[in-house]
Amino acid sequence: MVGGACNTWLQSAIPQIPTTTIAPFLHSPPKHATILPPPPSFSLPRPKTHNQHRHFCTTTTTQHLFSSSNHNHHHHQQQQQQQPLFPLTSLSESSSAPLLDNFDTIYSLLRRSVHYTGINVTKALHVSILKLHEDTHLGNALIVAYLKQGFVLDAYKVFNGLSCPDVVSYSSLISAFAKSNREIEAAKLFCRMRRSGVEPNEYSFVAILTACVRSLESHWGLQIHVLVIKMGYLDSVFVANALMGLYSKCGDCLDNVLKLFYEMPQRDIASWNTVISSVVKELMYEKAFGLFRDMQRSDGFRVDHFTLSTLLTACTGSNTIMEGREAHAHAIRIGLENHLSVNNALMGFYTKYGSVKDVVALFERLPVRDIITWTEMVMAYMEFGLVEKAVETFNRMPERNSVSYNALLAGLCRNGEVWKALDLFIKMTKEGAELTDFTLTSVLNACGTLTEVKISEQIHGFIVKFGFGSNACIEAALLDMCTRCGRMLDAEKMLLRWPPDQDSSVIQTSMICGYARNGQPDEAMSVFLRSQLEGTMIMDEVASTSVLGVCGTLGFHEIGELIHCHAIKTGLSSDLGVGNSIISMYSKSYNMNGAIKAFNNMPRHDIVSWNCLIAGHLLHRHGDEALAVWSRMEQAGLKPDAITFVLIISAYRHTNSNLVDDCRTLFLSMIKTYYIEPTLEHYASFAGVLGYWGLLEEAEEMIIKMPFEPKASAWRALLDTCRIHLNTSIGKRVAKRIIAIEPQDPSMYVLVSNLYSASGRWHCSEMVRDDMRKRGFRKHPARSWVIQKCKVHSFYARDKSHPQAKDIYSGLEILLLECLKSGYVPDTSFVLHEVEEHQKKTFLFYHSAKLAATCGLLMTKQGEPIRVVKNILLCGDCHTFLKYASLVSSRDILLRDTSGFHCFSNGHCSCKDYW
Repeated sequence: MVGGACNTWLQSAIPQIPTTTIAPFLHSPPKHATILPPPPSFSLPRPKTHNQHRHFCTTTTTQHLFSSSNHNHHHHQQQQQQQPLFPLTSLSESSSAPLLDNFDTIYSLLRRSVHYTGINVTKALHVSILKLHEDTHLGNALIVAYLKQGFVLDAYKVFNGLSCPDVVSYSSLISAFAKSNREIEAAKLFCRMRRSGVEPNEYSFVAILTACVRSLESHWGLQIHVLVIKMGYLDSVFVANALMGLYSKCGDCLDNVLKLFYEMPQRDIASWNTVISSVVKELMYEKAFGLFRDMQRSDGFRVDHFTLSTLLTACTGSNTIMEGREAHAHAIRIGLENHLSVNNALMGFYTKYGSVKDVVALFERLPVRDIITWTEMVMAYMEFGLVEKAVETFNRMPERNSVSYNALLAGLCRNGEVWKALDLFIKMTKEGAELTDFTLTSVLNACGTLTEVKISEQIHGFIVKFGFGSNACIEAALLDMCTRCGRMLDAEKMLLRWPPDQDSSVIQTSMICGYARNGQPDEAMSVFLRSQLEGTMIMDEVASTSVLGVCGTLGFHEIGELIHCHAIKTGLSSDLGVGNSIISMYSKSYNMNGAIKAFNNMPRHDIVSWNCLIAGHLLHRHGDEALAVWSRMEQAGLKPDAITFVLIISAYRHTNSNLVDDCRTLFLSMIKTYYIEPTLEHYASFAGVLGYWGLLEEAEEMIIKMPFEPKASAWRALLDTCRIHLNTSIGKRVAKRIIAIEPQDPSMYVLVSNLYSASGRWHCSEMVRDDMRKRGFRKHPARSWVIQKCKVHSFYARDKSHPQAKDIYSGLEILLLECLKSGYVPDTSFVLHEVEEHQKKTFLFYHSAKLAATCGLLMTKQGEPIRVVKNILLCGDCHTFLKYASLVSSRDILLRDTSGFHCFSNGHCSCKDYW
């Protein structure tokens, strides 16, 4: 297990502990060298009167604290001249204490002082013991009495006064140091014991291994492991359990845990609990269930609260709902349902796979609740979208810690309550609450969601001022916030400042996502490819998930496939996050069959996996297929979340037949069956479905009657369907509402203008555009790109920056002539410029989508489809042009915009001109 250095250490019997921590002790000469300061002079409190003590002594039961200490009174009289345990500076105040020379009586009194009378009696007995000759067993009893009452310093003084401390003396102190977060002193004392010639026993090994576990010093534990083997204590259940606990806590040592477990000649319940919790920690849930079955079959142990809590954690993480319910039933059967830790685990399980009523019932049934119980309740309310209930529960908590604050903070961010999250963060700083990495990354995520530049700069300054920015995790979150707020120059500076000797995987991953988010796909891919050439990015689960997400956003199918292959080769594909990203990448990269295959090959699924598959079908406008996946998900017994219902409601817009009644039923079942309160996104999706199927008045009425103030997104969904059905009367009312809510949103003016243009009301369209120009609004710049030979070719309107721009423009002119001959009529209503008609056509002909499609036609082989991505909704004229382009070129053109996929083939589009 360890190399030659450990063998040398074994020969000298002195552990090789780092000299930076205990070197001063190793070089100190006397064997009684002290670790703690020398005992100060003090006076003990005056004891009770002699008669009181005699009465107290006669009522005690004569027992030994240690079974090995059996001494008679005559034997101790012969050694009365020996040195006391340690001399007091003055005995004047305690000289009236009775001389208790019956050792059995002193043992019994020490035991009673621990359980009934307290430290004053222990110290009075200490005075009496000082007047006797030294006895190691009695000294050990005194050490134990002090330790059980929490007086470690006093126990250590007694220990230092012993001329010949034995293994019990050492083991007691080592254990006490380990449990009081003084692991270095525990290690030094173990070294001292070995050097003094006292051989450790199983209790000594358990004590020093406890210190190793608490300090997470696995290299210490390796050396102790070797000594355990050498001295023959590996067969001890307690020592083997302690070693397994060490390897379990130190990470990447599961093989050692399993090897120790399978080689144990005898096991107890702690052995099984340790190995089961170890595999659960490594997310090996099926292995955990198998071990549990082996435990019941081979050893027949009765499970305890720790076993059940661990199994429920495994059920929560592995989507095994039936096993979780069986564990609950088993807890009821053996009377552990109301055990605090079991109930807390049950609350976590039903938060994910039950209803809020289930969790509340568990919470209210508990007579005693700890901080974990209250925090689980806060998390449950947040999970079910009941923000006010979560805040109310948080305010009722009798005590809070950083985990409680973080649960509330993360829940507020997850439920879109960004301003409340920032207010909570300010409250935490004022109250002096502990700011952990999780706290800071959550508030940075909130700022990124808010996209407020000024607020992001203030939070950035706060973190830098108080020195949190040196943490790599927080630095990456800072960079991510900067990219979300459009502060790309600041993000680039942070990337350039990154120390070359530190792992840059996380920050490079954030930068790649930032570039992609801000419409800079070239830069995103440049950072990724450069990192691979320089070997500066480790493709772990996080990096793979992030880069796959970027590949999906860009439609970079080739790089996505390479990362998929790498994930399979390295075993990362079994990770849920990576597997879900692979599904999303394929579905966004025109390969729905690849997404379905990736889903079917996953060893297990969570709710995100199913949501990714449904979202992929919606991107391809496969509403019926999305509903089929939803049916399979229900049959699997998996509980849907709020996002699932947003997706499924939207699926009814893309079905081959009008299923609005089914959509209404689903909307009601979300509330009554799954206890999910509809949010703005649910109402917006439902409005989009009603509007798509021509029920515009019903959609408008539903938005007006929403239980909360409707936001622009709901009205915008209705306005978009008004454009499809050319209903300008409702569209005008809706537009006024959107302008009142978001008067600074330029995209709304574009939608209204397009609505008027589509219905032939050119004068109204020009009035909207004129108002837009007067307000100084500019439409978000449209950008389109194609990917050819692992290179991104991107274009803006009338863009001539491409190296082959001359050829692309020449090709587009030829394509335009062919399309015009085939019947294409340019729709100049989509041009927002006050110019002559022939100039409008010139502007219209060189939109980004036309340039990108022409580039793709020129660079791909005959028979290969052209894949184009556009960062905004495709305009009507480009949609018409691409239909004719697919006809005259006899090539399929696949285009993804913000509404989903368009498959142009032989003059037709898969969206049926409704998008």
